[in-house]
Amino acid sequence: MRAVYPGTFDPVTYGHIDLIKRALRIVDELIVAVAHNPAKRPLFSVQERVALLRRATRGLRGVVIDDFDSLVVDYVRRQRARVVLRGLRMLSDFEYEFQMALTNRKLSDHVETLFLMPSESHSYVSARLIKETAALGADLSAFVPPFVETALKQKLAHR
Repeated sequence: MRAVYPGTFDPVTYGHIDLIKRALRIVDELIVAVAHNPAKRPLFSVQERVALLRRATRGLRGVVIDDFDSLVVDYVRRQRARVVLRGLRMLSDFEYEFQMALTNRKLSDHVETLFLMPSESHSYVSARLIKETAALGADLSAFVPPFVETALKQKLAHR
């Protein structure tokens, strides 16, 4: 089975990597799809986010890194997948993700949403929080791989 894990991944965190590894226990192929989504005003370009994800998932069999600029359900169909993977960190994520899943189902009843929870050690980590913490000079080693921390601090230094 092939699934798509869409997101902004700005930047990729250990929480994202944890979900990718958990999904690989369930699916044969996981397409990690980086959303262009300029409305979110990402810190990293699409190309940078794709490159960071490729490096973070190097060695994980069954992972494909791609990007998309369309409705998730249209992208999923183009990839001949039937499952969208979404992570639920906290209860606060559920309402938004539930709305999104129902909307996607209405747009395409051939696409199912699979919700996974990260391990407890990553359940509170968000990319937004990581960027805010990085901007204040914190040690990010518990949240992101070293190369992501370096890229993040370099990016913030040039703002």
